[in-house]
Amino acid sequence: MRTRATTARKTWMARLAEHYEKTRSRYPDDKLMIIFDIDGTILDMRYMVLHVLQAFDRSHGTDFFAQMTVDDITVHENQVGRLLAEMDLPPETQKEVLDWYNRQRWSPVAIRESHRPFFGVLEVIRWFQMQPNTYVGLNTGRPEAIRDDTLHCLNKLGREHRVHFDSELLYMNPGGWGENVSNSKVEGVLHFRRKGFRIFAIIDNEPDNLRAISQIDPDQEILLLHANTIFESKRTRLPRRVARGRDYDLTELIPEKALPRNIQLVWHGVNDEVNLRQFLASDIQWAECDVRMDPMRRNLILRHDPFNEVPIQENEEWFYLDYLLRRLKEMGRGVKLDLKEGGELIEMALEAVKRHGFDDKHLWFNGNVEQLQESGFRRIASEHPDAILQCPVDFLAPLIRTAPEKAKEILDMFASWGINRFSINWQVSGMRQFFNQMDEWGFEVNIYNDPDLESFLQAVLLMPRSITSDFNFPKWHYFGMGSGQGGKRYEYEIRE
Repeated sequence: MRTRATTARKTWMARLAEHYEKTRSRYPDDKLMIIFDIDGTILDMRYMVLHVLQAFDRSHGTDFFAQMTVDDITVHENQVGRLLAEMDLPPETQKEVLDWYNRQRWSPVAIRESHRPFFGVLEVIRWFQMQPNTYVGLNTGRPEAIRDDTLHCLNKLGREHRVHFDSELLYMNPGGWGENVSNSKVEGVLHFRRKGFRIFAIIDNEPDNLRAISQIDPDQEILLLHANTIFESKRTRLPRRVARGRDYDLTELIPEKALPRNIQLVWHGVNDEVNLRQFLASDIQWAECDVRMDPMRRNLILRHDPFNEVPIQENEEWFYLDYLLRRLKEMGRGVKLDLKEGGELIEMALEAVKRHGFDDKHLWFNGNVEQLQESGFRRIASEHPDAILQCPVDFLAPLIRTAPEKAKEILDMFASWGINRFSINWQVSGMRQFFNQMDEWGFEVNIYNDPDLESFLQAVLLMPRSITSDFNFPKWHYFGMGSGQGGKRYEYEIRE
């Protein structure tokens, strides 16, 4: 179902996406660059302030800041004196704390251990680092003396997001702390231009920096973006053409048409006519269905829940596998069969796909190890050696963290059965570390159970081999209804 879009002012991420596309179209062969400031743009400096103040308590045996949280910090990191004054501490204590803070705030420990990124910013950086002939530069007021600590911190934070920063793409202030920062920012832009980059966007939280940069961009080819976090200079200093925002919203940045083509997308829960119609109206190529036997164990039906957990509902009608296979075959789509049992069900499923003429390139089988067992997986692999054969491995997440060698042994054993893809729940604890380890070992991974469009796009940025999703994405005019687990369905308010 398609809805009419409402007219609204574009967000800063939507403007960034639009400007990038226009620039790439205009300069298809150029090395494009987006430049990020670091402090207050990538890093939420409130965490550093909190870390150093609480370190004062630990060092001095006090408890001035024991109950403080990041939400209590509403001043720029250069104005902590204001924060201390508001706490009504004695003047001599304020001075002692402030002196400590100024000595410790840029220590290697504080830089490497206390910094935290704003939500979503590393995903935005990852998106641009994935784009062809596109680079992410860093332009910071930090001095050269802390280059190594800066890169160590950023790369540690970026590792799970598959983000990496190179020293060659980091410009730092050649002066000391706080010296001529706006001039340094201008020099940073000129530095990257001399390196052959065409800069299409700059994100900074300080209005003064953006105003200075605007003076060297008379043709306004650079989209200036103001990170509306905590900043020192006056907002009135912003150039009029600046786009402002606070949320690094992937759903505004990444359009459906820009999804990587090498990720196989699977529509989850095509267990009924409504989901089938939604799926066939989309560009998704794979339909996943939950295959089990009817209560009489005569036919294969599509139903997520076992009958002993969710009894037959009043007026429930069966949706038969044969019907789905016929429709998918007519439309040239692939089918992912989530087999809920082993044994006889496997044989009936193999006969069904044979009856409808499916070849291996359009076949995908999924099942739990405890249900299909080794014999079941080997049986499917022998019949369809070039099909995708998958099992979920969420139970290995603790082993990945504590005994990765043992986890690898188990995965190798499964692979010897013919399993050639492993599925990971997006919401399993330590998912990113889990995925990165699997990828490093060379296993193909499917990610499933993303709850919304933002999570789906975060999964895309990891570049798994496939993603299985409900596609309940109204923003993209997709209204997947899920598998019907527990008899539940999504509800929508469609506005014309």
